[in-house]
Amino acid sequence: MRGFVMNALAGVAVASASVFAALPAAAQWSPSRNIEIIAPAAAGSAMDNMSRLLQRVMQEKKFTTSTITVANRSGAGNAVGFNYLASHAGDAHFVLVTPLTLISNRITGGNPLNYEDFTPLAMLANEYPGFVVLPDSPIKSGRDLVERLKKDPESVSMGLATGLGNASHITVSLVGKTGGVDIKRFKIAVFNAGSESVRAVMGGHIDLALTGTGALGPHVTAGRLRVIAVASPQRLKGELSQVPTWREQGVDVVFSNWRALIGPRGMSAEQIAYWEAMLTRATSQEEWIAQLDKTGLQPGFVGSDATRKMFVQADVQLRATLTELGLAK
Repeated sequence: MRGFVMNALAGVAVASASVFAALPAAAQWSPSRNIEIIAPAAAGSAMDNMSRLLQRVMQEKKFTTSTITVANRSGAGNAVGFNYLASHAGDAHFVLVTPLTLISNRITGGNPLNYEDFTPLAMLANEYPGFVVLPDSPIKSGRDLVERLKKDPESVSMGLATGLGNASHITVSLVGKTGGVDIKRFKIAVFNAGSESVRAVMGGHIDLALTGTGALGPHVTAGRLRVIAVASPQRLKGELSQVPTWREQGVDVVFSNWRALIGPRGMSAEQIAYWEAMLTRATSQEEWIAQLDKTGLQPGFVGSDATRKMFVQADVQLRATLTELGLAK
């Protein structure tokens, strides 16, 4: 998975240009009734927040005359939402915001559906896992963490949410592999939310939390936590701008828990063109970019064809790591 997100971002300009070229074709189809954006997780979750951001931008900018609703279809590691979308084959009024569980669920046996059962529409944003410790932790840097894991993979207690095989687990596994660590021996506690793993660090119950960076800024600024590394291609902006990347610390790992928009199987070329054009406009708005900054996400728009290629690549790379972890079925 190393370098994966960098390759994805490199295609942004080309993908955007191709979408604008497709605008005349997009006029051949437009919504004739309510658009339903499916969030395959509960209200207040990361998928819900992005779904509602897309809804808000499309409505406030009057990009469509159709009404837009967000439907929370949570459960079974996003599988409930995927199954619901799959029941609307060919209907472009239904779209879903997905993380990489679209691919990993199939590999781990959590759901028989995967990216091949849907229509990729666009990549929307990237979220890079952060590695979080207490300010006075003996783990002072990313390199320090790797050295400790090399000596004893069970010497550092880690917390992540909401299950093994997710983006945080894969990221720390990739980091461990660079040092020749036995990644199956990691001491990992699974929490119901990233915020719970962060509180466990602050309470001294675990040594390290692996989580998205969106909610970490205030804790870092207040001196309650220290982020030793982020898995981003370059440093983040804002409150985490002083946090070094893994690459800066000599560990060539970049990994994103991306956010993509997919539609049901069987969408027409005109329907895909409509959504590409819509998403190109929505993701270029100041409101969109400002909200991504606020929640620790990075812009990462690419269109349908590039997103499909990213899914294919991610499937191969995720399968390799999850197989090594003993989680592939």
